[in-house]
Amino acid sequence: MRGGRSLAEELEGYLSEWGERTGITVETWALPSSDVPPPIARGVLAAIQEALANVEQHSGARTVSIAVTAGKSGLRMTVSDDGEGFHAADAGRGITRMRARFAEIGGSLSINSVRGEGTTVTGVVPKRG
Repeated sequence: MRGGRSLAEELEGYLSEWGERTGITVETWALPSSDVPPPIARGVLAAIQEALANVEQHSGARTVSIAVTAGKSGLRMTVSDDGEGFHAADAGRGITRMRARFAEIGGSLSINSVRGEGTTVTGVVPKRG
């Protein structure tokens, strides 16, 4: 990551700036305590940035919750908001870009959205043997 910063450090700075700029409350539930390989860290950071751009532009959310954990089985990212939600058929280019970022790093991305209740984006990158 930039200047030798870890994914956790990069995310802390980005989430703080994003929350201040947008006025949307950011709850950070977990950030990786261990080093994440740079290609995976870049992909996860890009996907989170895209998810937050979608929250800001489309959701009307007041709060977004972020969790990124890295362990023996791999990495898991979750971004949840309390916004409007959307129908899967209305998914746009941002979701396509997030899925592509996770595919590039050997992972997968799923989205669960409920109208009037919010959206949760979950990305998983399994550990490679």
